[in-house]
Amino acid sequence: MQTNMKRQIKCMTVSAMLCALGVVILGLGAIIEVIDLSVAVIASLLIVYAVIEMGGAYPWLIWIVTSIVSILLLPLKTPVLFYAMLAGFYPILKEKIEKRCNLPIGWVLKLGILVLSVGLIYAISYFFLPELLVGYNTLPYLLGFFALVLLCFVLYDVCLTRLITFYLVKLQKRFRLK
Repeated sequence: MQTNMKRQIKCMTVSAMLCALGVVILGLGAIIEVIDLSVAVIASLLIVYAVIEMGGAYPWLIWIVTSIVSILLLPLKTPVLFYAMLAGFYPILKEKIEKRCNLPIGWVLKLGILVLSVGLIYAISYFFLPELLVGYNTLPYLLGFFALVLLCFVLYDVCLTRLITFYLVKLQKRFRLK
């Protein structure tokens, strides 16, 4: 019983630190607007750590708290939007999909998540942040943008798999929650 309580306290403490670090990383994207999408992906690596080391509800809570605090505090909403609607929860779903599905079905599910997320991001931008879409709301632009997003997503997924493997093989001994 005592060791379980200690583990819960460690997980809660690490979760709070990961939330704070996630907000700081997303804040860098709000300050330097050129890297707003990159910081959303970098902040998602914190979720990867939570999935591997803590599991359970902790990664979901980290994603939710980081998203809410970032929306409330940060002046530029673009990095938060991409983090909250795709990059933040994707590592959690990736782990679940890859455990339960074979490769072709897994990719269909992942691409389905991408299409739904990008559609939701576009809808939110269209209705609540229309200044993001000024001059970029034509069909050729949207099709080109979606093709680029699809390519970047596949690259992100492959790189994420490689980073997870690297962490499990080389780094987990150093950063493991005991």
